[in-house]
Amino acid sequence: MDPLAAILTLRALDGLSARAEATAHNIANAQTPGFRPLRVSFESALAEAAQHGPAAVAQVRPQIETSPLDLTTGEGVRLDQEMATASATALRYSALVEVLDRQMQISRLAISGGR
Repeated sequence: MDPLAAILTLRALDGLSARAEATAHNIANAQTPGFRPLRVSFESALAEAAQHGPAAVAQVRPQIETSPLDLTTGEGVRLDQEMATASATALRYSALVEVLDRQMQISRLAISGGR
């Protein structure tokens, strides 16, 4: 795996982990009056940094922001959206871990000479 792909994968895992934590926090506080859910963004920053190389990607950190209350309903957290976010985040995280696992398998195979 080239250095850019490796650091991109690690930073994406960091971002997805932060999103999973924020989503769990949102779900846990869904019934708290006036609670404003957290949102995590990192994808666009990673895409931008990738154009400038591994050193730029290494500097990217997930951005955590507080969402505004829905003024039409007064709701801060929609459990259906949070559950969808949790599911999508878990799937993306799992896919990236699988990519890393396969890369390690290939490296082990190359080191062992195919034995």
